[in-house]
Amino acid sequence: MSKILIIGGGAAGMMASVFAAEAGHEVHVFEQNEKLGKKLFITGKGRCNFTNDCPVEDLFKNVVTNPKFLYSAFYGFDSQQAIRFFEELGVPTKTERGGRAFPVSDHSSDIILAMERRMKALGVKIHLKSKVRSVDAEDGAVTGVTLENGARIFGDRILVATGGISYPSTGATGDGYRFAEETGHSVTQLSPSLVPLKTEEAYIPRLQGLSLKNVRLSVQDGKKKLFDEFGEMLFTHCGISGPLALSASAYAGNRLGKGPLKAWIDLKPALSAEQLDARLLRMFSEAKNKQFKNALHGLFPAKLTPVMIDLSGIPEEKKVNEISRQERMGFAELIKAFPLTITGTGEYKEAIITRGGVSVRDVNPKTMESRRVKGLYFAGEVLDVDAVTGGYNLQIAWSTAYAAAQAF
Repeated sequence: MSKILIIGGGAAGMMASVFAAEAGHEVHVFEQNEKLGKKLFITGKGRCNFTNDCPVEDLFKNVVTNPKFLYSAFYGFDSQQAIRFFEELGVPTKTERGGRAFPVSDHSSDIILAMERRMKALGVKIHLKSKVRSVDAEDGAVTGVTLENGARIFGDRILVATGGISYPSTGATGDGYRFAEETGHSVTQLSPSLVPLKTEEAYIPRLQGLSLKNVRLSVQDGKKKLFDEFGEMLFTHCGISGPLALSASAYAGNRLGKGPLKAWIDLKPALSAEQLDARLLRMFSEAKNKQFKNALHGLFPAKLTPVMIDLSGIPEEKKVNEISRQERMGFAELIKAFPLTITGTGEYKEAIITRGGVSVRDVNPKTMESRRVKGLYFAGEVLDVDAVTGGYNLQIAWSTAYAAAQAF
């Protein structure tokens, strides 16, 4: 039996503590906040999209950074096992559109409390309001941790599960990156991810608050397509948000440092260009004596219509029967490719996760143990792995935590 010190009482730290305690280890969790799972509490808008109910192969497809590193972790503890884990803890679960898994209650607190109950039942010692100042090591192996108050706690194994620096309101400070660097590890460039995108077009603020469903968002860097997905999005006062925009940020974020990116929204992805033209012809023939601005009823949400009219270049007072074929075809192109110029991302305070982290070259992918310091492990968001929205990032936390706990 070993004495395990876990820094961070979030998703990865709590999960690792359960499995380590089940294996018979003495486990201590140090959490700087006044309660466990503070960031977990706000995930999925408080509903806690805790994994994605998909085949393990699909988990890799949705990881943006270093998916190969997660091979052993995902196969060792996949989303089916995560669902079963919470069901066995007494949390009924459900799967919604896109494989997103939630507690039936839609309350993230159910996930947190179930894990906390299990931790206490197993004798895990939970130290709240306990901030770790440093990870201590001698002769290439861990010896323990030093707390902010100067107390030294000795241990055989240390897991850094401190998360990133997104949502600083939950206490995220980036301490895990400092612990890694102080013990000789590389930390890759950090940036906010799964974050709203900023755009430069003057017409975007006019659409603030408008939500679009069943649209396709494409983002390009010159001729290279960075992102092309179907789903939901939302216009903000300075750009776009919602699931599509957040996932796009995972691919576009790092590239934005080199300049703006072009993006397009296909407002009618279910229709081919020919089908859309046929629909416009039908609409125009039924309203041939109306003005253009009065002939678009039902085609777009009300807030979008005046912007589409402005961008079409067709005078709003023009009679529909006077609209040329060229104008109609141009309008159809606009519907299939509503233009945006992405200039940047939101800040860490808006970001769901941090992109970048402890270099995976410094970590054994089978055990999550450091290749540089014996007995030091990393799990969850502190690692340089990240995924799109849909429960995949929490699955990374569960899987890496499980891998570490099995190796203690």
